[in-house]
Amino acid sequence: MDKTYQPESIERAWYKHWEENKYFTPSGEGEAYSIMIPPPNVTGSLHMGHAFQHTIMDALTRYRRMQGRNTLWQVGTDHAGIATQMVVERKLAAETGESRYDLGREAFIEKVWEWKGESGGTITKQMRRLGNSVDWDHERFTMDTGFYKAVQEVFIRLHDEGLIYRGKRLVNWDPKLHTAISDLEVENKEVQGKMWYLRYPLADGVKTAAGEDHIVVGTTRPETMLGDTGVAVNPDDERYKDLIGKFIELPFVGRRIPIVGDEHADMEKGTGCVKITPAHDFNDNEVGKRCGLPMVNILTLNADIREAAQTFNTDGSVNDEMDTFIPEKYRGMERFAARKAIVADMEEAGLLVKIEENAMTVPYGDRGGVVIEPMLTDQWFCDAKTLAKPAIEAVENGDIKFVPQQYENMYFAWMRDIQDWCISRQLWWGHRIPAFYDNEGNVYVAASAEAAREKYNLDLELELRQDDDVLDTWFSSALWTFGTLGWPEDTERLKQFHPTDTLVTGFDIIFFWVARMIMMTMHFCKDEDGKPQVPFKNVYVTGLIRDESGDKMSKSKGNVLDPLDMIDGIDLKDLLEKRTGNMMQPQLAEKIGKRTEKQFPEGIAAHGTDALRFTLAALASTGRDINWDMKRLEGYRNFCNKIWNAARYVLTNTEGQDCGQDGGEVLLSLADRWIISSLQRTEETVTRHMDEYRFDLAAQALYDFIWNQYCDWYLELSKPVLWDENEGETDEEKAQLAALRRGTRGTLVRVLEAILRLAHPMMPFITEEIWQSVKGLAGKEGDTIMLQTFPQPVAELIDEAAESDIEWLKQVIISIRNIRGEMNIAPGKELPVLIQNGSDEDFRRLKENYVALTKLAKLSEITWLEEGEEAPMSATKLVGKMEVLVPMAGLIDKDAELARLKKEMDKLQKEVSRVSGKLGNEKFVASAPEAVVAKEREKLANAEASVAKLQEQYGKIEAL
Repeated sequence: MDKTYQPESIERAWYKHWEENKYFTPSGEGEAYSIMIPPPNVTGSLHMGHAFQHTIMDALTRYRRMQGRNTLWQVGTDHAGIATQMVVERKLAAETGESRYDLGREAFIEKVWEWKGESGGTITKQMRRLGNSVDWDHERFTMDTGFYKAVQEVFIRLHDEGLIYRGKRLVNWDPKLHTAISDLEVENKEVQGKMWYLRYPLADGVKTAAGEDHIVVGTTRPETMLGDTGVAVNPDDERYKDLIGKFIELPFVGRRIPIVGDEHADMEKGTGCVKITPAHDFNDNEVGKRCGLPMVNILTLNADIREAAQTFNTDGSVNDEMDTFIPEKYRGMERFAARKAIVADMEEAGLLVKIEENAMTVPYGDRGGVVIEPMLTDQWFCDAKTLAKPAIEAVENGDIKFVPQQYENMYFAWMRDIQDWCISRQLWWGHRIPAFYDNEGNVYVAASAEAAREKYNLDLELELRQDDDVLDTWFSSALWTFGTLGWPEDTERLKQFHPTDTLVTGFDIIFFWVARMIMMTMHFCKDEDGKPQVPFKNVYVTGLIRDESGDKMSKSKGNVLDPLDMIDGIDLKDLLEKRTGNMMQPQLAEKIGKRTEKQFPEGIAAHGTDALRFTLAALASTGRDINWDMKRLEGYRNFCNKIWNAARYVLTNTEGQDCGQDGGEVLLSLADRWIISSLQRTEETVTRHMDEYRFDLAAQALYDFIWNQYCDWYLELSKPVLWDENEGETDEEKAQLAALRRGTRGTLVRVLEAILRLAHPMMPFITEEIWQSVKGLAGKEGDTIMLQTFPQPVAELIDEAAESDIEWLKQVIISIRNIRGEMNIAPGKELPVLIQNGSDEDFRRLKENYVALTKLAKLSEITWLEEGEEAPMSATKLVGKMEVLVPMAGLIDKDAELARLKKEMDKLQKEVSRVSGKLGNEKFVASAPEAVVAKEREKLANAEASVAKLQEQYGKIEAL
């Protein structure tokens, strides 16, 4: 092994070795265990959320593989419809100035596949850098031929069963990208908008209870008034209930619209009157359905005002009776320009009552970046209510468990009130909907035109054209657990690995992906008895990774951390370029640049994959958001160093030595028996926490055992045995010493080797590298640690007596070390120690551990004081009731030490006075930021505590 731990020199080589030797491929032996990777977008790159979830998935996969399971971690990527199309469209425009329409559909799709071949593998390369032990031989893509077949099969079968239909419904419409989008792709932003209050004249001479010839409605979108088909009032509202059934004359348009009674109108909010635009508002659409109001669409797909309105009945059929008139002035106007014009005209007509500032939530498309419009369009829908019933029962009866369990409530809340799912998108890149139309608009659903003619007994000459829409990306990814395993074919892979075991995902896609996977899987996958299969048995829900201040990571905040930068390091220049290089706002770029320079003045140092993975595991408290901590990362980089150096110590003392591998008597020292016993307890603890998805507790148990017990204590306790120059005088003594050293060398190696296997799921690279050097000494065979057995505790090896004796020994040593620290005695100076008020058990322990105590605590002698013997002036510590005394006479220069302590106390007292004065200044406390004041208070408390400690020490020495 190299003298220093250099992760970059070992990680890439080991991953290449693992992959080339196909160690990630399922073994075909043992009980099946499978995990499906949530397929990252093909356009994406690895972010901290990926690194976090992939660490958990890989730890579980490696853990189960080492337990002898037939393990599959299925890998793949999602075609990411909108995102990929946008990337290729931008690339096309930059290189040729052309749009996709210039190329046409087929040529554009070819360009997307070209891009995918050249640039679409970024994230899979990064997965390898993170150590993901996925089955690369069976990597899937949601647009590959086999998966496409599964998608078509699902669509056709659901349509034939009446669970997919086409209809005119209101959807989230992106006017820039010209497509419907899902709720997940809508980013709701809090903005300061306006509320306009408009007069709507009553028709037919009708007046309100107050004698007014009009009513007032409030709206945040005045332009939609052109599409109003009603005004709602609450049936219990005394002001307006007599108007129900009467009419309004819609300004500018002249349309007579009814006043309807509906509880959507809140008597306590606004004027109590609500304009109803069923074609342009989701709530209004529901009111329209309840009250039988027609739908009037006034917007084009660009969200401009139409030349003439489109009119529909509540069921989406065309309404030929309604007037489609739109005032000429507004025709062709952009929606927000029309808003200004309509408000101005209402004011001129005396119909604008007032304008109020209004805090409101506005939906934006996360890709297009423009305000989303509720738009009435022809779309394909899936009957989610029917599919949801068995999916709800699967969680209710425990077939699927959420970890933590509270996320079941989120799942139930959505599933029990689920709406039909809009599954069509107006894109070119994606799974094209397998539906065909003849020239009369009749629809035929089949995998191809030929299949449609055969299925529906159509004339072979009948002209058919395929639907231009593609399916929502969530529709195809809903088939992920079974589509990746070969369904609809009844493959061996599907039989072996479905249902899968654990899904690791974020809470934000429980609705959009997790729930839909459960619905689709249970509808299409059945066991031998015909019972619906669940897609997975457990859903482990992770929190978000936030920055050190608890803020969400985003490019606009300049607080994004790239996991690969923490693995391989990045200098400040490149980090600044990464965070601010493409920013269009110079002031924001400057602000982010300064923050970055302050946080990372020298860039980010390389820490290696194992340190990053262990940090992520150690922070993984179930379901909670995580505040990233660079200091924890640095600490676990030091932990890797600690393991490395411990291994070098072990090898230095065992390679070429008699470790018992060739036979011979073996004697285990107290320390040997103790560390072996502690190892069993650690193995049990780590296994239990891994099974319970408590990766934080498993990591803590590993850290405590490796650092605090094995490295800090056991390695030190091994030295008196291995480094004792006494070879013994008699043959019997020589044999005994040889057997004792044999036992210690063997224990050093075997415990280290077990530690490596125990830590491997979380820290794969360093454990593999060291294991290769120790496996022979430990009597292990095999080419890789990842196919070794995960350690299992042996109850017979737990030695409570040894644990108690070592705990006593540790407390005595710690007591003496504390006295050294308090009295400022040099660590290397040998001390005499007295033991007083000890029990018979203490005497036994002292006698049996005399050599270890004198060596580890640097003692010249240990004297047992009998009852009644008086001890000289000493520094004292208690171990139970036993007193550990270090006589002070001659150990320190009393006067010099008192002078030093006084000087230090005077310095601290000045600091106490300075900070006290600052905090006593009311102006400072009132005007300074809360964090600054808190920091000053912390300074004062620390300084006062230090003074008290020094005063105590001063008193002890003064008494000598």
